[in-house]
Amino acid sequence: MGLLDDQTEQEYYSGNDFGGYQFISIGDVVANFMATYVGEGKILSKTNRADVYFHAHRALQELSFDTFKSCKNQEIEVPANLTIPLPQDYVNYVKLSWSDASGIEHIIYPTSKTSNPRPIKQNDDGEYKFQAIGTLTQGSNSIVLDKEYSNIAMGMFVSGHSIPASVIVNEISHSGGITTISINALGSNMSFTGDETLTFVINNSNLVDQVEESFTLSGLSWAAADNKITAANGVGGVKVGMKFANNDFATLNVFVEDVTGNVITVSSNSSTASSSQTASFISYTKSSDTWGKYKSHTPSENRENDYEDDTYWPANGGRYGLDPQHAQANGSYYIDCQEGKIHFSSNLSGKTVILRYISDSLGKDHEMQVHKFAEEAIYKWIAYGCIAARVDVPEYVIRRYKKEKFAETRKAKLRLSNIKLEEITQIFRGKSKQIKH
Repeated sequence: MGLLDDQTEQEYYSGNDFGGYQFISIGDVVANFMATYVGEGKILSKTNRADVYFHAHRALQELSFDTFKSCKNQEIEVPANLTIPLPQDYVNYVKLSWSDASGIEHIIYPTSKTSNPRPIKQNDDGEYKFQAIGTLTQGSNSIVLDKEYSNIAMGMFVSGHSIPASVIVNEISHSGGITTISINALGSNMSFTGDETLTFVINNSNLVDQVEESFTLSGLSWAAADNKITAANGVGGVKVGMKFANNDFATLNVFVEDVTGNVITVSSNSSTASSSQTASFISYTKSSDTWGKYKSHTPSENRENDYEDDTYWPANGGRYGLDPQHAQANGSYYIDCQEGKIHFSSNLSGKTVILRYISDSLGKDHEMQVHKFAEEAIYKWIAYGCIAARVDVPEYVIRRYKKEKFAETRKAKLRLSNIKLEEITQIFRGKSKQIKH
């Protein structure tokens, strides 16, 4: 029975799976392998189907990286903040380009001379400390700070000359421009009364990041064991992703997940019902000074001319020492792997960018398919993986299947390169032309 006998031409052209015949699904690959390679008197007498699926997935990943043609792409308009997130199934990029008014793509080149490093909070002396002046009271675990500190979060470690080690901020309250904190039992009943410099850290080892924005909000209420917060006075500048700090939410890392009207949804439930409460909202900066300077700078390549002016023309075309990667006017970008975003130079703001990237073909079920040019290659990958994982196989047999795997992969790569004789001939004809100077 033919492979297309169950579908008529009318059914094919009325559907939306065009060109699907060139692929074979990973399920069919595993079924064919089990029928052909596994069994009595065959290469693999006993092999679990789960093992075959594992090696099939690994083969599909490896072949996707440098053998299969990359068909993944996105077209995005660069926003005013000059950043776009990486795709959901992103593994590596092939190239980025922007399209002009004629639809012609201009390649954007990566830059290695800048980045978006993690900004660390420093005091006036340059030390990596977040400090405040607090008034300690003998026999009490309550400390009154010298002003309002909206970026102090519950769960922070606090240290000072008269405070023992491993003391944690247990409660926070703000009133009249003054912040009052309460420390846990380890620091209760202090034996000193007076002002003292206190140092706050996230925990015993991590430094405090710089705060982009922080404020307190009053008039908040919530029910017991609930993550919905009602703001009687409005939500102000509360944004999704901000850190939320209040005594009724015992979890250290509580973040805003949604803001709808005057209702704020956070990532943890409250321990008790409360009303007329005040809470801190903190947004730790993810934009370093380096990134701020890079995106606000107007690149020199933003000028669109042929450089035949009073500066360059007298040099008779001699621009010695110029780095070719910067001798272009298409802009630049870099990828912040920690944040999972692509950062662009300012002259790309508002342009339409095309991102072509590589995935491992395992993101979605419909992507797990193999081009028929590489079908034999994936069989050899699975066979080599299964044989190499066994302990009772001679080394020369393993080497044999390793060579077959490489040979079939090379053949698949040549087939998928899609080189046509007529196209190559036309290119060579162009190479033979004489160029007049």
